[in-house]
Amino acid sequence: MAEAERIIGTPDSPEGAETEPEQSSGPEGHEGAGVRPRGKRRIAVLFAVAAFAYVLDLVSKMIVVAKLEHHAPIEIIGDWLKFEAIRNAGAAFGFGEAFTVIFTVIAAAVIVVIARLARKLYSLPWAIALGLLLGGALGNLTDRIFRSPGVFEGAVVDFIAPKHFAVFNLADSAIVCGGILIVLLSFKGLDPDGTVHKD
Repeated sequence: MAEAERIIGTPDSPEGAETEPEQSSGPEGHEGAGVRPRGKRRIAVLFAVAAFAYVLDLVSKMIVVAKLEHHAPIEIIGDWLKFEAIRNAGAAFGFGEAFTVIFTVIAAAVIVVIARLARKLYSLPWAIALGLLLGGALGNLTDRIFRSPGVFEGAVVDFIAPKHFAVFNLADSAIVCGGILIVLLSFKGLDPDGTVHKD
């Protein structure tokens, strides 16, 4: 009996205790003891990127409203790129102006989904992509809520005006960059939890 207990390992024995860390493993093969801090770091990256994108968008819009609105456009690269203050009641790049409330609800839903997904986030690239989406969505949602003509119907401030293209803002840019990054990560088979799969 003593020999059998030595081989199998009882719950109180050193052998049994030593096997527990080996059986608990997280995404990408990391041991369970390191998963929680690593996940927290990825969440911190997500919210840091989101905060940076949000603040940058907010400050740029404040400057545009104060200095550029009701003034002539500013040429940055001749006719190819201008800064021109535009109030946009539609979605990104001026689409769907008749559905302002719907776009507001969609933006709020995206924020909720990202916040829920953050609990299972262990991938740094995904943290950056979701952070860009979150920051951009929050930036435009702030306009929807606080700008005229009213709550949830506010017009978004756009000001980046390339030639032969729709006028947009930094929040739109963050959303597009985050979306492109998510598509690339999906093609590579990298999931938000850090696992890699091949179809």
